[in-house]
Amino acid sequence: MTVYVDHEYESSAQPRLRRCLRTALRWFFRGLVRPPVPIALQRLVLSALSCSMPLARGVSRSREVIAERPCEWHRPAAGGDGRVLLYFHGGAFLIGSPATHRSLCSALAKVGQWDLCAIDYRLAPTYTTPAARDDCVAAYQALLNRGYAPEQVTLTGDSAGGNLVLVTAQRLQELGLPLPGSLVCFSPVTDFTGEQLHNPPAGDPLIHPAWMDLARDAYCRPGQDRTDPEVSPLFGQLQGLPPLLLQVGEDELLLNDSLRLAEAARAKGVKVRLERYQGLWHVFQAHTGLLTVADEALQRVVDFVRTPH
Repeated sequence: MTVYVDHEYESSAQPRLRRCLRTALRWFFRGLVRPPVPIALQRLVLSALSCSMPLARGVSRSREVIAERPCEWHRPAAGGDGRVLLYFHGGAFLIGSPATHRSLCSALAKVGQWDLCAIDYRLAPTYTTPAARDDCVAAYQALLNRGYAPEQVTLTGDSAGGNLVLVTAQRLQELGLPLPGSLVCFSPVTDFTGEQLHNPPAGDPLIHPAWMDLARDAYCRPGQDRTDPEVSPLFGQLQGLPPLLLQVGEDELLLNDSLRLAEAARAKGVKVRLERYQGLWHVFQAHTGLLTVADEALQRVVDFVRTPH
């Protein structure tokens, strides 16, 4: 589909590393994180893969509890600037945790020189919607109770976590609560119907369509409409949302989820920055510390959050 793109990035750097990562993801993630592999084993696979990712230096990490949920805080050694990123991890609402996203979270804390709180929200299939969203709303409210001003908070997330960024902001609107200063989404899931998925010529090395089907069935309540804004923020209240940054790869099934959301949000007056990355896959930012383009993308997050809107 054709949508206005603020910036379309092309980079031919590190071709061998990209090929190696693409092959590894195809074999060890897409090949194993999918049905009929049990969800418990999928979680172990993601945990094992994440252990190989580098952690940013100069950032401390502590385990805490916020809004009755476990979380991990990443804080720059030199002290933050007063801002905080509330991070919602990806994993199709089924797998993942703050531990699996330590590399990305620590890098965001370092490059932005701000504090970051990654919440361990409840997962499906044990907990269906809206449990995860309610955990995220409660965590945001807890940050405000700790003294953070709304404009100092940025909701950030990847994939399923990007979905939670959007549905959390929409829920805050419904409750009449003050909204965060900005929203940052890496390849968010915005449409649970799955009717307009992208089929990249190079293939998606990360996400298997059957995994997405599993996630939808496990996360939704029995009989829940897949267009319900609780799970599909594309069909929810977009007007009045905070400034939004969307970063998405060209080679991923969820490309159109970001393009369609950007178009719909702009039509409702939301300030949207859409960045499309050629030759890259779902949540490529997770390869920060390895891929230079991932490091560059995180720097653009910093520039977006710090820019007055």
